[in-house]
Amino acid sequence: MSTEPAAEYEIARGRPRSFYERFERKEDLQHQTHFCPGCGHGTVHKMIAAAIDELGVQDRVIMIGPVGCGVFTYHYFDVGNVQAAHGRAPAVATAMKRSRPESIVIGYQGDGDLSAIGSAEILHAANRGEKITVIFVNNAIYSMTGGQAAPTTLLGIKSTTTPNGRSAETEGYPLHVSELLSALKAPAYIERVGLGDNKQIAKAARAIRRGIENQAQGLGFSLIEVLSPCPTIWKMTPVEAQHWVRDVMEQEFPLGVFCDRTNERILAADLRPVTPHPTLDELPRILGVAEADLPKGNAAALASGNEIDLEVRIAGFGGQGVLLLGEVLAEAGLDAGLEVSWLPSYGPEMRSGTSNCHVRLSRHAIDSPLVTSPNVLVAMNEPSLRKFDKSVRAGGWILYNGPEFPADCARDGVHVLALPFTEMAEELGDKRAANMVMLGALLEIAGALPQASIRDALRRLVLNPRWVELDERALARGRELCRRSTGKS
Repeated sequence: MSTEPAAEYEIARGRPRSFYERFERKEDLQHQTHFCPGCGHGTVHKMIAAAIDELGVQDRVIMIGPVGCGVFTYHYFDVGNVQAAHGRAPAVATAMKRSRPESIVIGYQGDGDLSAIGSAEILHAANRGEKITVIFVNNAIYSMTGGQAAPTTLLGIKSTTTPNGRSAETEGYPLHVSELLSALKAPAYIERVGLGDNKQIAKAARAIRRGIENQAQGLGFSLIEVLSPCPTIWKMTPVEAQHWVRDVMEQEFPLGVFCDRTNERILAADLRPVTPHPTLDELPRILGVAEADLPKGNAAALASGNEIDLEVRIAGFGGQGVLLLGEVLAEAGLDAGLEVSWLPSYGPEMRSGTSNCHVRLSRHAIDSPLVTSPNVLVAMNEPSLRKFDKSVRAGGWILYNGPEFPADCARDGVHVLALPFTEMAEELGDKRAANMVMLGALLEIAGALPQASIRDALRRLVLNPRWVELDERALARGRELCRRSTGKS
């Protein structure tokens, strides 16, 4: 056995730091991605991660991953990640970049996503010159959903929706996204690259790095279109699919730079005076809103030391006023100067169908409007109680609209207030005011909002004076019932 010391070596290529150490999408095989053998997405992922590392921007990157084969970006990239609805990545990316201009926002989209349902989104984001970077992976087919024809599918290609081959007469010609967007005045940089051989792959890596670097320099909208193999749906071997990119796809979609305004943008940035963004206090003047029209608010009525963290799930049948209950609570929170979110959810029937909403109120920024573990559940019927009761966190409350709480729903550590709120509302004049009786009880338990905020919110949302008067009595009745039932003075 040799006793000589091991030779020193330097790693030239390795796992990018911008990837997670393990991919926890599945319990097993956490060293593997979900992509098929020979798929181009894995190659593009590594190019993006390597560029992020080289540019040193990992802590600033936000990846936008919509529906498609690239949907699991959040399992691979150790950066900020936001999921978007199908085709809507440019809209989400716009919101991210405008709200966090210091960020590096990367939209990652496929052809079935970007060039089909998302065509209007990408067109207008490019036309506005949004300062984002879009990586457009074009394999000319809907891969994830089974092989339907995409807007970029080549003429003559058979798919599940073009069994006789794509025809220009019936399906139109393949859509050339890079050429289309390069005709606009706003984009800074648009290039099409391929993964057809090692030379193309090396050039694609440089283009992706440049697209991200353009954003770091504030130069405007960049899009890199990548012609990518899809062996599984194309029914080819990985080698055959790679050759198809180089020998066939490139004939329809020529590689090259279609738009490069980066030099003129750099010069313009050097000459352009810096205009600061308007402050929040300046917005009413800019928007032409009169001071008298602004909500006065009751923030002063909140005790400064009172910590507020309400996560409320309100559920019942359509027609029980579930959404209005949530709206009044959310509007009152806004009036009191709190951070607020309100997210409705209801079935296909507005009346008699299921209905619920999520409401959050806090002194701090709210990370998500979803309420998965409420500290208050307002269940206006038994099906809603049984659907959500197990989600209430320990120490939380359940307000149940029923004469008694089902014994099999009882849990240690969860407070319960069960009363026939509908009957009590009917005693006041209309059973439809049960939602306000329950809101009154909730407010008494939470003790989080000034009465003036509740009153003002109710009067903004309920326009009929008769109903306002009834609802105010219902709120008072709910508070009284809560004090009596819980023994509060």
